[in-house]
Amino acid sequence: MVVKSIDRLGRNYAEILEQWRILTKEKNVAIVVLDMPLLDTRDKKDFFGTFIADLALQIMSAFAQIELDFIKNRQAEGIAAAKARGVKFGRPPKKRPENYFTVRDEWKSGKISAHKAGKILGVSPQTFLRWTRSDEN
Repeated sequence: MVVKSIDRLGRNYAEILEQWRILTKEKNVAIVVLDMPLLDTRDKKDFFGTFIADLALQIMSAFAQIELDFIKNRQAEGIAAAKARGVKFGRPPKKRPENYFTVRDEWKSGKISAHKAGKILGVSPQTFLRWTRSDEN
């Protein structure tokens, strides 16, 4: 199995080590990590070769975890800064059609179902019901 870098095996330190163990020990898969030649297990079947590969794996996995933590922290800081500037995230709310209140009143009186109301308004029943709940608040 050939991977570009060790962090492709998992999302965090523990997952990388677990995947490495499963692949090399349980499934006897040889792994080649392109950006870390020490982690080439094709020829290292002796004790010393395995020891060096496992040691390098531990170190590289720890660095991958640290890098991931830095990325998450920078992302959180960026999101917080954007929110402080007033940036809105997510999809903008759907505008209610002009006939919404008429259709809502028909639904409240029991003349039509939420499914039918959504169909008339061109939205899903869930969106229609969300609108009615926000009207109550």
